[in-house]
Amino acid sequence: MTEQQPRRARHLIDPNAPRQTRDQRESEEKSLSRVQRWVMSALAVTTIFHLQIGLIVAALYLDDPSPGAEVGLCLIAGAFGVISVALAFLIHGRRPFTPWLVVGLVPAVVGIWLVTR
Repeated sequence: MTEQQPRRARHLIDPNAPRQTRDQRESEEKSLSRVQRWVMSALAVTTIFHLQIGLIVAALYLDDPSPGAEVGLCLIAGAFGVISVALAFLIHGRRPFTPWLVVGLVPAVVGIWLVTR
């Protein structure tokens, strides 16, 4: 009688059939480009956010502003905010027209509230 070897459990490693591995260089390049995209979008959004805040502060400290100048600066800040969110989506390869664009308007809305109170 021939003895059969006990069947190996599927969750254990089989030395006769090693798992297929990804090309390590390819996976490193993918992760590096992913990190680069995140860093680039974070830099773009924070830089433009600082520009927004600067415009709002300028609107608050205008000397003898003409009618609508303060609100106009806040609206320009809002446009920059929308552009920054769209830019972040473009950097990640996604469509720039999304409901998330409203987030870019938040500093402008706060600025208009501060200017008109």
